[in-house]
Amino acid sequence: MLTVDNYIESIKDNLEKHSDLIVGKLKNIITYNFFSEIDLLDFTAFIEPANFGISIRMFSMDREANEVFYEGNDSTVFAGSVDIVSDVIYYQLIENSLDDFIDNFYEENYPAIYELEQKAFTGWFSQCWKKSGGDILKLPSFFVFHDDTKSNELKNNQWIDDEEKWL
Repeated sequence: MLTVDNYIESIKDNLEKHSDLIVGKLKNIITYNFFSEIDLLDFTAFIEPANFGISIRMFSMDREANEVFYEGNDSTVFAGSVDIVSDVIYYQLIENSLDDFIDNFYEENYPAIYELEQKAFTGWFSQCWKKSGGDILKLPSFFVFHDDTKSNELKNNQWIDDEEKWL
């Protein structure tokens, strides 16, 4: 029988299978020569609940909440965005159909399950960030969910209102 606890544990187990890939990508990002006009990095998670997928993309941003691009001739300078991971499957239906899962399990356990999912995704990415040595980056770095109103500051693992990071 599907319970909230075994659903969340299954998510954590599925995400863990991709940790080495994420750590490797983050280790590479640490070596980037970031354009001087970049003020912060947003690691944005895009969740696709219909297929239980998560994609993460890093955006280089300024304090005006705009993505920063570099149009100079120095090919060693980075600005813009880069995929960290695409379409990682975080859960696989075994016993139920998608409609049954949504109508009977997810709806009955919402919003608690939504918060636990976000905690699982954030905890996983934060662990990968620490393992990769991400704390050495001088740029403030955040893990965010696309179209959400809060951000997780990765160095101190604290949630802030999204507007605070632009100050």
